[in-house]
Amino acid sequence: MRCPACGCPDDKVIDSRLAKDGTGVRRRRECLKCAYRFSTYESIIPEGLRVIKRNQEREDFDRDKLRAGIANACYKRPVEPEVIDRIVAEISTSILRDFDKEITSLEIGNRVMEKLKEVDAVAYVRFASVYRKFQAVEEFGEILDEIRGGK
Repeated sequence: MRCPACGCPDDKVIDSRLAKDGTGVRRRRECLKCAYRFSTYESIIPEGLRVIKRNQEREDFDRDKLRAGIANACYKRPVEPEVIDRIVAEISTSILRDFDKEITSLEIGNRVMEKLKEVDAVAYVRFASVYRKFQAVEEFGEILDEIRGGK
């Protein structure tokens, strides 16, 4: 681990504790050269879990990519980063519990939409418009009707 301030590879761990979602460890570190303090996170990397994309290509499941998609949908919305982290943790945990080797991107998208629908309707519509590849304004109307009917 290199220090983000000076680039020195030597540091010491000051404190270790479970991350908020319980799926990793947060470590507080101090650079031995410049005394800069920073945090790192360790989590389990699911071995071999692959995502089957719409074009049938396969890629490794990427928790950071999942978080980025959810964060984009929640951009400038009153959704706290902790809520986004909780959603990512819940989806990742359920995926690892339910799938061993492969999961479709459609299944991941459905799980994200389910969680966003509970948290923020605008973020849900944003995500759905990209995920479902809306081509016409009418499709927005359909999803809005779905939200209104669901409440």
